[in-house]
Amino acid sequence: MSSSGIRLMLADVDGTLVTQDKVLTDRAVEAVHRLREADVLFAITSGRPPRGMAMLIEPLSLTTPIAAFNGGLIVDDQMATIEQHAVPKELVSPVVELMGSFGLAVWVYRGADWLVLDETGPHVDREAWTVKFPPTTVKNFDGVDEGVSKITGVSDDRDKMAKATEAARAQFGQHVSAAQSQPYYLDVTNPEANKGAVVQYLSGKYGLATEAIATIGDMPNDCLMFARSGMSIAMGNASAEVQRAARHVTTSNEDEGFANAVDRFVLA
Repeated sequence: MSSSGIRLMLADVDGTLVTQDKVLTDRAVEAVHRLREADVLFAITSGRPPRGMAMLIEPLSLTTPIAAFNGGLIVDDQMATIEQHAVPKELVSPVVELMGSFGLAVWVYRGADWLVLDETGPHVDREAWTVKFPPTTVKNFDGVDEGVSKITGVSDDRDKMAKATEAARAQFGQHVSAAQSQPYYLDVTNPEANKGAVVQYLSGKYGLATEAIATIGDMPNDCLMFARSGMSIAMGNASAEVQRAARHVTTSNEDEGFANAVDRFVLA
């Protein structure tokens, strides 16, 4: 066990574990292996679909459950489903309509499918490069309501994103979780699909007190896991609001912030 008393570390992926160019550095890999040598479990959670995290399994020697879609779909290291929390089917169309009303491009994730209306839309190419598979283009989302893990609204207009996030929370209340996983992504998931719930899931699975879990992230949706864990670490590239929500702040993801956090705070 680490001298800090931490028994498990849960990390966000984009903006945290990888660089801005989505590179997993050698130092990050070495840090994960040092955690394992200190008998500290390591797990990842992200707004990405499961297939979008598969490339991390081998270099990090992951054996812990992988929490995709911010916890909406939890899979094992063979990509088999362990647990799923879908968006309530009656809310899928209203959420899509709300996002569209704010001028956001809409993506729907169902099972292994990533559905878009326009394959040339904002951030589609970037997301396909990140997750290593292309979307499926559909004419509309009619009839797409069963088994939806995540609905994402996409826009580079930060004012629209902030208003759409506020509107989603106001209209759907506790029936969904609405949070930005990137400044340009608004993720709507089942209310039990949030990173705070991932902390609780891992706590129960491994019989650990949440005080023995460390979390690290960079975006507002990571604050939910900060609040549930004994040690919370914000990245140096996080906003001031996210940094205030964490107990510690490390360097940025362009300056080995993850590896530095492991050495400075977790392994201490």
